[in-house]
Amino acid sequence: MAAITTERTASAQHVGLRREVTVWGSFTWGYADVGADVYVALGLVMAAAQGATPLAFLIAGIVYIMVGLAYTEMAAAYPVAGGGHYFTLRGLGDFWGLVAGAALMLDYTVDVALFAMASAGYINFFFPQFREFQIRLGPFHGVNLIWLGETLGLILLLALLNIKGIRESSLLNEVLGALDLVMESSIIVIGFAFAWKPELFVHQWQTQFPSLHQLMYAVSIAVISYVGLESVSQAAQETIRPATVIPRTSLALIIIVLLFALSFPTVSLGILPWQDIAAREGDPVARLASQLPAVGFLAGPTAAVLAATIVLISANTGVMGASRLAYSMSELGLIGEGLSHVHPRFHTPVRSILFFAGVAAGEAVFAFLSGPRALETMANMYAFGAMLAYFLSTMALLALRKKEPHVPRPYRVPLNLRWGEMEIPIPGVLGVIGTGLMVLVVLWTHDIARVAGPIWVAVWVLYYAWYRRRTGKPVWGNLPRDWDAQQMRILEETGEWDLLERFRMELERRRRSQGG
Repeated sequence: MAAITTERTASAQHVGLRREVTVWGSFTWGYADVGADVYVALGLVMAAAQGATPLAFLIAGIVYIMVGLAYTEMAAAYPVAGGGHYFTLRGLGDFWGLVAGAALMLDYTVDVALFAMASAGYINFFFPQFREFQIRLGPFHGVNLIWLGETLGLILLLALLNIKGIRESSLLNEVLGALDLVMESSIIVIGFAFAWKPELFVHQWQTQFPSLHQLMYAVSIAVISYVGLESVSQAAQETIRPATVIPRTSLALIIIVLLFALSFPTVSLGILPWQDIAAREGDPVARLASQLPAVGFLAGPTAAVLAATIVLISANTGVMGASRLAYSMSELGLIGEGLSHVHPRFHTPVRSILFFAGVAAGEAVFAFLSGPRALETMANMYAFGAMLAYFLSTMALLALRKKEPHVPRPYRVPLNLRWGEMEIPIPGVLGVIGTGLMVLVVLWTHDIARVAGPIWVAVWVLYYAWYRRRTGKPVWGNLPRDWDAQQMRILEETGEWDLLERFRMELERRRRSQGG
């Protein structure tokens, strides 16, 4: 009880996160991350998958559906900052929660660097000389200092925006997200109706099919088109009525994003040779839009502007996610408390925002110094962090179904098999298998990720062991927590009074059953 009292006292001393994200705001947080990803992934995936690019997106999309259903259930049941790391800690324990958090920290910082880089790439649609600029810096060849400078400037802008507060940054997502939905839909509809040539699509499918290694590499890159559901979970602690909002948001995202991700490569291969799209990894969708009949002269520049903005708010989502993740990990005793500090005026975790923006800036510098394919370098790391975190999160779904069957679940993953008192979700099991295989694929096909990814996680594990030992916390064990008391507090804060009453009745029933 002393540990619980201390935890409550500490919580009371912290300034909390504001709960003001609406249904549309929650949707656009996720759409900003996932809907924008096709702008980046299209050229990278097509360079590897060639005529089989739609197949690569489809395989990645099947895994995404399984993961998406798992996240929908857990985010609605546990609407707190932390997302996959919190689910993993609660289901599998502190150590695995740290590993999941480390993977997501990598993912979010790379998200910031990658999408700020991509936003600058679409801006450079209007300035080809900037896109092609390269110089030599000592031992480094083909360095584009102009593009790097643009990227660092955008990262700084996003850090300042997020320090001001989530209401302002969410408003940016909402406006630009609506415009981009219209733009993406228009490109697909006009492309299929007036420019798509089925014979070109079939020819490329039949004659330009990649090797197995190339296809698997492409699938692992295509995964970055489906990562935004984590952002919805990260914003859960700031979402109004999450039990209602999050299932609607997540299920809508699963459907819409899957349709867009499959439509873009399909329409592209019926309009242009795959080499044309692959050669423009910085602005592939703008290149596609410029080839539309009659409206191409206007659609290309318009797509470039909207792509630059929607990709920028995806980077903005990364800043938000990294800072909220650090807040959650600090609150749960996995890392030092410095990053959990919330500014008394802005009600945002200023220190973590600045820290992770700095990490993202360092990653951007590394990517540009590594060679002319800076986007691909970042995409390699992005895939590793996403798949490791998703693997642990789907494992957590099964563990939480067993450990906490009494917690109210406003949404439940469908297709369940009963085993004793536990209901096993078949999509959850398939999600574990799919994400586990994807981790192996990433390690097999990505030279950078197989080295840098495990090193990143290992550094955080060493820090975790040092921090826990220094503060007298168990390194391999778990801190004492009253999850039931915390769940009641969560439901009270969210205003989910019906769920709170159901939870209290279930706890009383369990106490009577155990007492009898």
